[in-house]
Amino acid sequence: MLFVVGLGLADETDITIKGLNVVKAARRVYLEAYTSILLVDKNKLESYYGRPVILADREMVESSSDEILAGAVADDVAFLVVGDPFGATTHTDLLLRARELKIPTKTIHNASVMSAVGATGLQLYNFGQTVSMVFFTDSWKPSSFYDRIKENRQIGLHTLMLLDIKVKEPSLENLARGRKIFEPPRYMTAGQCAAQMLEIEEDRGQGAYGPDSLAVGVARLGSDDQRMAAGTLKQISESDLGPPLHSLVLLGKRAHDLERDYIREYAIDVKTFDTCWEEQYGKQ
Repeated sequence: MLFVVGLGLADETDITIKGLNVVKAARRVYLEAYTSILLVDKNKLESYYGRPVILADREMVESSSDEILAGAVADDVAFLVVGDPFGATTHTDLLLRARELKIPTKTIHNASVMSAVGATGLQLYNFGQTVSMVFFTDSWKPSSFYDRIKENRQIGLHTLMLLDIKVKEPSLENLARGRKIFEPPRYMTAGQCAAQMLEIEEDRGQGAYGPDSLAVGVARLGSDDQRMAAGTLKQISESDLGPPLHSLVLLGKRAHDLERDYIREYAIDVKTFDTCWEEQYGKQ
């Protein structure tokens, strides 16, 4: 059987008891290591689980899934995923491949940023479409996220933005030359996300948001040193929330006063926060 096991958000202790029992009993254990990361390294996981863990990079999961699924008809294989197993479409693809091979599957859920973002104090039923933000390059600045944000904002809903990570990925030059030389890992910050958002708004000019739009930057959600900062996109673009992982929430205009009271505690500058709130929010 293929078990897809959610690991939660922060460290080795976030795994559920059910998930840990699967890991201890499985013939092989893989850790998906490119759609997200835990805040601890593989060695710490292996020490806690009491067994070796095989890192599964993008190439293995997307191009060599048969290697992961080999023998899973007769033996248990555990595929570990940061957050919840259905937080990335890649994991759905793996389950579909297992079905094609008549391999039984079971999913063990865990906390995900999609639900834990409620720790900001913003109410989950006030969120619209979730969008992703990738690292821009000089020649590639995709802006499809802008349309989704605009749709959310038109009906007053918050937007959760999931930020890019680059793990074991080649540069465009090395990729073009067919060289397996990988760039150092990079993790987008909330500040970088806010700056790229403002760059696209300046280009599009459709008023989906602006420098004075309120947002909440979130860092290391679910960890002991979790941190949040509420302020304008301009303020967040200039902020430093420390090590990864980061995400960002752009407020919708129908935000409730209870949400305001909660996130005001994280305000970068309370006076600016209050002014922007009075001018733009809680009016729908």
